[in-house]
Amino acid sequence: MFWQAHAAWLWALPPVLIWFGLLLLPWLPWRVREHLEPAPPAAQPLRLDQLTVLIPARNEADVIGQTLAGLQAQGQGLRVVVIDDQSTDGTAEVALGFDGVTVISGKPLPKGWAGKLWALEQGRGEVQTPWTLLLDADIVLQPGMLAALLAKQREQGVQFVSLMADLRRTSVWDRLLLPTFVYYFKLLYPFALANGRWRWAAAAAGGCILVETTALRQVGAFESLRDALIDDCTLARQIKRAGLRTWTGLSRGVISLRPYGTLGSIHDMVARSAFTQLGYSTLLLLLVTLVFAASYWLPLLLLALPGTRDLAVAALLAMWVSYLPTLRYYRMAPWWGLALPISASLYLAMTWSSAIRYWRGTRSLWKGRSYEA
Repeated sequence: MFWQAHAAWLWALPPVLIWFGLLLLPWLPWRVREHLEPAPPAAQPLRLDQLTVLIPARNEADVIGQTLAGLQAQGQGLRVVVIDDQSTDGTAEVALGFDGVTVISGKPLPKGWAGKLWALEQGRGEVQTPWTLLLDADIVLQPGMLAALLAKQREQGVQFVSLMADLRRTSVWDRLLLPTFVYYFKLLYPFALANGRWRWAAAAAGGCILVETTALRQVGAFESLRDALIDDCTLARQIKRAGLRTWTGLSRGVISLRPYGTLGSIHDMVARSAFTQLGYSTLLLLLVTLVFAASYWLPLLLLALPGTRDLAVAALLAMWVSYLPTLRYYRMAPWWGLALPISASLYLAMTWSSAIRYWRGTRSLWKGRSYEA
């Protein structure tokens, strides 16, 4: 009986160590300290002559009008370049309806390039300003957001500022999975470390990036990362390796218009790069599966054992506490944290789906394009 009791206690130890260890990490990746909200209205319109916006757009006719209207509300003198990436839905026609917008007809995708990066490379020659804003076609900025971005750059003295967009939550699937996506991103790429001077720690959110134009040229973007599927973090890493600095945070003033709504659409978004995050390593995939099993499934199983129930409850409580700041930031009820094991299981399944695609010869599927393994 003595050895059985101790064996049960040892089974409960891994989830307790994982979750309490996460809470005690010095850089506190589970907290939401790095965020940037729109600046209050100014007495005079903001002059934005020093800034050019590059928007790669492929079949975005239903959202790009809102994106461009959001930019026009930011201030005066802003130059906007839309690179129409072989769209078939009238994206270019919608963009041309806005004053001050230049539309470039994108050339066919060369072999070895990711579509978004090829579009940005074509638009890069149009930039003659000190600052470049890389903005996805489905991202709308709330009034005052560009003012806040420029102020953050000056305050931090950095050459690169990126903001993770607020993903729309219009269904149960969205509420279950999208805040968890942000939570895991912050665990994988801790903002507190990435925003420091360490060159080995880099993070970025590709939907909205303000970057010094000379820094882009210095690191050879976008040519230097032409086949990267996780192009945002790759670009941030190159910026930091060049001895420059970055800052990344969340924002409720950078809003994604992408309507997910279903499990299938979220799966497609995650599966296109999940295995890439693991460096296409089967060993890492198995290790992640083991960690998820120990973190989420094991404490639930141990609730049924009287000798380990208290430790299992402590582990699940620590898990819930670690997720609370993300739920609070997105103004969601705390009880959504109890569903984290379900979210985690679905994300693990999507990662395996991504790996299976890769093993079958497809590195990624996105916007009607297939990238071979």
